[in-house]
Amino acid sequence: MTKAKAQFIDPRTTGRISLHRPLFDHAATKRADEALSAMSGSFEQWLDDDVRRLQIARVAAQNSGWSTGALDALFGVAHDLKGMGGSYGFPLVTDIAASLCRLIETDAGKAAAAANAQLVSAHVDALRAAVRDRIATAEHPVGRALISALQTEVDHLGVAPE
Repeated sequence: MTKAKAQFIDPRTTGRISLHRPLFDHAATKRADEALSAMSGSFEQWLDDDVRRLQIARVAAQNSGWSTGALDALFGVAHDLKGMGGSYGFPLVTDIAASLCRLIETDAGKAAAAANAQLVSAHVDALRAAVRDRIATAEHPVGRALISALQTEVDHLGVAPE
């Protein structure tokens, strides 16, 4: 029995056509855009609900003495907001939630958050204010001041991953 010979495939020439073909055709992209537009009326309610969940997680963390488990739960909600802020039309929410995630994602960050609980609360309150007052971007003077101050404080602690 003879073994089959290996075949050399040059990735520069083989499969090029399939690599350059669009993954979705124009009609699929149009349907996705229409679906997002149809849902956009719900985005504000979903954002309000997510911020309410964040406030509940903050209170739970505070009541637990800023335990690791409670901070993990807070991180989970903040991470959801970080991921959805832009989709909701609030990139500032993404930025503030990202700053909070950077603060509490490591063990050193959790310890710093427990020792500087006011910084965790400042993030949550900034998110609540931005959503309440519909400050969507850091181009807004209040938005710029909020994100700048929060990121500066997180950076100053030196516990956030780069």
